[in-house]
Amino acid sequence: MADSVHRLLTDQIDAMELPGFRVTNKTIESACGSEFLFKGLRHNIKEIKSTEGVDDCWVEEAETVSQDSWDTLLPTVFRKENSRLIITFNPESEDNPTWQEFVLNQRPKSLVREVNYTENPCFPSKLRDQMEWCKKTDYEAYEHIWLGKPKKRSKATIFGGKYVVEAFETPKDVDRFFFGADWGFADDPSTLIRCYIKGNTLFIDHEAWEQHVEFENYPEMYAKVPGSAMWPIKADNSRPETISAVKRRGYNIDAARKWPGSVEDGIAYLRSFDQIVIHERCVHMREEARLYSYKVDKTTGQVLPVIVDKWNHCWDAVRYALDGYIKKDSDFSQSDMY
Repeated sequence: MADSVHRLLTDQIDAMELPGFRVTNKTIESACGSEFLFKGLRHNIKEIKSTEGVDDCWVEEAETVSQDSWDTLLPTVFRKENSRLIITFNPESEDNPTWQEFVLNQRPKSLVREVNYTENPCFPSKLRDQMEWCKKTDYEAYEHIWLGKPKKRSKATIFGGKYVVEAFETPKDVDRFFFGADWGFADDPSTLIRCYIKGNTLFIDHEAWEQHVEFENYPEMYAKVPGSAMWPIKADNSRPETISAVKRRGYNIDAARKWPGSVEDGIAYLRSFDQIVIHERCVHMREEARLYSYKVDKTTGQVLPVIVDKWNHCWDAVRYALDGYIKKDSDFSQSDMY
């Protein structure tokens, strides 16, 4: 109990000198007749199942709650018509039951809020220094620790440890910009990515990302990426009619080559850079860098040599942009995955 929210509430009652509360070792009672009960889900689930008359249930550190516990708790809480469930937690993994149950598959009549240090007006300077260092040196850790993103299996993340996200100025002496386009279908987005190479570093500095784009709207979308009307664009060759439509609107756009294994060859080429630097304004590129991954055996946790066909619309555009630089039958080492 000393480490639970019982201690937190008790300390706040004392600090704010609130009258009318009676604090015991296991409960807090107020003068208006309300009562706070404190129970651990892991060891008291059967006792909780028999609890009656709960108006509000707050589950703290909910990342540790099992699916069995949720299955027992939810019918108990919602016996009363106007009862509320409040959940606070720091996400662990996307497989976590709490993340799956309440965030990924958001329920009707629910409110999901992501609350981070950015909303803390009293954020200490020493913590900010730690946050900035983490952001600079390990962006994946920064997203989990400071932005509350679920952990990805680092060994399964395709570009894990290879990319960083930061604000940077694009030099005026760039010899060549590369533009790549991926076509959307249904809810999949259309993307246009601009990148350039300096030394052995790939810089990704602009993106356009939209869903349900019609032929006549591509010029408006592409105009969001500087230089798109001037430089050659390489696009997914599966939609020749879309390429022709965009070309008729004045864009120098052609199909990128594909071959069996071209995705793996493209990944191998991208991983051959010393580093991939993504500008912080490229929010979808950042998200895909965190989520693009290999398949994982759910039983053993082993990373498999199978690329999950998700979170890849920006990365596909990057591969198309570098058409001609990515060669067929590149020396792709499966050790890159592990």
